[in-house]
Amino acid sequence: MPQFRRCLPLFLALLLPVAAAHATVRTETGLAESKASASETYRLGVPTEKEVATTQVRLVVPAGLTITRFQVMPGFTRTVKLNDAGLVTEVTWRGRIAPMEYARFFFQARNPEQAGTLSWKVYQTYADGSVVAWDDTDPEKTPASKTTVK
Repeated sequence: MPQFRRCLPLFLALLLPVAAAHATVRTETGLAESKASASETYRLGVPTEKEVATTQVRLVVPAGLTITRFQVMPGFTRTVKLNDAGLVTEVTWRGRIAPMEYARFFFQARNPEQAGTLSWKVYQTYADGSVVAWDDTDPEKTPASKTTVK
């Protein structure tokens, strides 16, 4: 039994990436923090966690963040919603992410001027019509990705 207790932390650490897999937004270098007013390249990582393909990914842009451009994503079409000021408020990518695959969508943005937390709401649609809302409606199962702006 003592050997089991010594191995338990390692076993739990190996399970963590599986349990934590969900749609996440990080800086291009993988950080969950950035500086106020900075221009930043972000990446939205979306794994397919079902036995059917992901067919659509919708990102709601956090208030105060200004998206300035997108990296081309072969195999996907992108549409954006703009507000009255011409700023991007939502981005939708349509394409196919097969089971056991993931995709990364890159975009450049200017961070808000004030420090705070960006909460990224992502809606992942599967080929069977189901939608997973990574938006904190159930923080234990479908958390929204967060970026700290300092």
